[in-house]
Amino acid sequence: MNLNQITVPSLDLTKSIPFYEKLGLQLIVKALPHYARFVCPDGNSTFSIHLVEELPKGNGVNVYFECDNLDEHVDNLKKKGIEFDHEPKDQTWLWREARLKDVDGNQLILFFGGENRLNPPWKI
Repeated sequence: MNLNQITVPSLDLTKSIPFYEKLGLQLIVKALPHYARFVCPDGNSTFSIHLVEELPKGNGVNVYFECDNLDEHVDNLKKKGIEFDHEPKDQTWLWREARLKDVDGNQLILFFGGENRLNPPWKI
């Protein structure tokens, strides 16, 4: 089994699409006003957004995008006007993470996990 895609809700895809393109995702399907799909620049995963009338309540989902050069990538995104909730920070689970929200408030985490992504010291 392989993860194909993650889909998040959006109130306005015309605002969401440019945001995700700025993050570095490549738009491959533009079915406005209801749906858009992107391919991630590394690997074969895709990411999509779909139109909703109302955003879900509560914590929602956390979407993680792995970046080999996390600090440099975050700096480049900040130069493009992307705002972060917190800068890259080493976490106790041995990943380095930066957090931000998209235009609809969906939680995004850019991270670098390296070897610890699949093989942390506490792996079963």
